[in-house]
Amino acid sequence: MRKALLALLLTGAALQAGAADLLQTVKARGTLKVAMEGVYPPFNFKEKNGALAGYDVDVARLVASRLGLKPEFVTTEWASILAGLASNKYDVIISQVGINPKREQAFDFSTPYIYSSPMLIVRKDDKHNWTSLAQLKGKRVGAGQGSVYEMQLKAVPGIEVKGYPAAPENLQDLALGRIDAALNDSLMTAYLLKTTQLPIKAGARVGNVERMGIPFQKGNPQFKAALNKVLADAAADGSLKAISLKWFGTDVSKAP
Repeated sequence: MRKALLALLLTGAALQAGAADLLQTVKARGTLKVAMEGVYPPFNFKEKNGALAGYDVDVARLVASRLGLKPEFVTTEWASILAGLASNKYDVIISQVGINPKREQAFDFSTPYIYSSPMLIVRKDDKHNWTSLAQLKGKRVGAGQGSVYEMQLKAVPGIEVKGYPAAPENLQDLALGRIDAALNDSLMTAYLLKTTQLPIKAGARVGNVERMGIPFQKGNPQFKAALNKVLADAAADGSLKAISLKWFGTDVSKAP
């Protein structure tokens, strides 16, 4: 009995010792598999030629390069993006993933690489002056499926929350009057309002500042240390600031 128990313990220890850290895995492969939506401008979207572009894309390329790797991009709907990471379809997600306790139970996160705040979007002819989510009780409000913004809306009793796979469908419904307002990232909202022809406008900033990080599977301390060093070095040498200025005209990589 003792021999059987000892053998079992040794086998478990051997398996644990033999499990490669993600850093070793990606180094051996030579690529970093990065998931993102690809439909979330200006963070990540496809240009007319099909090439990915945006803040997240530039950050992903910087991270991969400084880890000595090539980025391998995987685009997927937001609603299933975390499930894909859980099933090892890719190594990391760089797609404006908000850091919150529930997600931290399932994944490890890098240090934040961007900070933003929630913002309401309303129709141009809207006469309301909503300044808090509590004022939207009894209203229909849209947000990205599985996003931190959808979670914030669902935390307020009385709001009828409608989830969308991507921002274009959300804003289209808003313009058509199918919902009363939308909640999204303030940085994305500013970008969209410059480029859209829809009769919509920015509303109030509501809620707390969100920290966005890079999630990956737990149990990879070497990868976490290497990733955080890359981000710290990029912040120190101005690389993250340069990417921020390129896409937003201001440094969004530091906490306000």
